[in-house]
Amino acid sequence: MSSRRRGARIAWALLGSQYALMLEYRAEIALWALSGVLPLIMLGVWSGSGAGAAAGLTPQQLSHYFLAAFVVRQFTVVWLIHVFEEDALQGRLSPLLLQPLSPLWRYLAAHFSEQATRVPFVLLMLVVVGLAAPGVLWWPSPGALLLGALAILAAFLLRFLLQVIVTTLCFWSERAAALDRLLLIPYLFLSGLVAPLDTFPPAVRRLALATPFPWMVDFPARLLAGEPVNAALGFGAIAAWCLLLWPIAHLLWRAGLRRYSAMGA
Repeated sequence: MSSRRRGARIAWALLGSQYALMLEYRAEIALWALSGVLPLIMLGVWSGSGAGAAAGLTPQQLSHYFLAAFVVRQFTVVWLIHVFEEDALQGRLSPLLLQPLSPLWRYLAAHFSEQATRVPFVLLMLVVVGLAAPGVLWWPSPGALLLGALAILAAFLLRFLLQVIVTTLCFWSERAAALDRLLLIPYLFLSGLVAPLDTFPPAVRRLALATPFPWMVDFPARLLAGEPVNAALGFGAIAAWCLLLWPIAHLLWRAGLRRYSAMGA
């Protein structure tokens, strides 16, 4: 019990300190939130083109899906590699590695704190959307809201773990963030940000489902929107991808630390 209480105190202290830090950058966080409006743009594109009706989607289904995708996108943003690469290049990583707590936990706490400071900006943008298009906003049912929130958390952890793997390449390259930008392309097109996965051709949909990307946006967005979805399959897929990526991330992290120590020596 004492170790659990100690762990809880450490987690609370980390979250508190990182939240205070993020509050100092709330203007920048507002800009980050504004940069995540792609699903709202795609809602306008789909609604104005009539492609939704051709794909068998009603205007209500389109609005619910893309608004849910907007919320999912806002709370699954991961910027680990960019801050880690900067810390490594500017020498701030070394003192973090000397501490008994892995710096990855500090970065994870920073992400959760950034998400907390993002909440009022997301709510404000949703209010603006509601004023601009009356009748578009809706409130999910309690079950959909709970499952959607859990799916958003799981999707964030999966994306964070995937970026940990890319981040470890910073130990071998000073420009590892370029690979993350390369991964952004399949993420945008296979995750469901630009189009619901049900509108994809069958072959493309099968290809997408074989990657981790649809489980990061399409699955939690459909849950939040209250669409019929196999929740057990979705959560199982996220868990399977996490179990696959975790040992890879662990091995690469340890190998990277050995290389980093050798370079420092």
